[in-house]
Amino acid sequence: MTLFNLTDLVAAMPRNARLIGLDPGSRIVGIALSDVSRRLASPYGAMKRGKLTEMAQTLREIAAKEGATALVIGLPLSMDGTLGPAAQAARDWAHAITFATGLPAAMMDERLSSAAVNRAMIEADVSRGKRAARVDAAAASYMLQAALDIITNAG
Repeated sequence: MTLFNLTDLVAAMPRNARLIGLDPGSRIVGIALSDVSRRLASPYGAMKRGKLTEMAQTLREIAAKEGATALVIGLPLSMDGTLGPAAQAARDWAHAITFATGLPAAMMDERLSSAAVNRAMIEADVSRGKRAARVDAAAASYMLQAALDIITNAG
C-alpha cells in the first residue's frame, strides 16, 4: 500500500473514522488515537517493536475496536529537514506496516516531539520512571495532534 499525503488520506476516510498515530522508535512504538471529529489526539499506549506480523495484528485490533481507518506515522527528519537514515528507516517501516495492516497511511514530521513531551513532563514534575513509561504514547499524540491541526486549518 502506498503512502498518501495527509490531505488526500483524510479526504478518502469515512466520516467519523479515527486516525491512529504511530511514533516508531527503535525499541518501542508509541500509539495515539484521534477523536471521531479528528480534532484532538490522545495517547493510547505503546507496543514493543517486534515481528511485523504481530505488530500489524495489534494495530488491526486497535483499528477495529476504536473505529480507525488510517495511520499517521512519524517521520524523523533531520534538523535541516532532509531525509537522513532514521527517516529512511521510518519510511521503509511505514510501507511495511501499511502493507501488513491494510490500513492507508501518511507520514508526519515528528522532529522534536519526544523532546517537547519530555520537557513538558519535567515541567509538570513527572518522575523519570513515569516519564519513561509514558513518553512514547505522548510523543505519538504530540505528532498526531500536529497532523490534526494541519487538517483542521486546511479545511
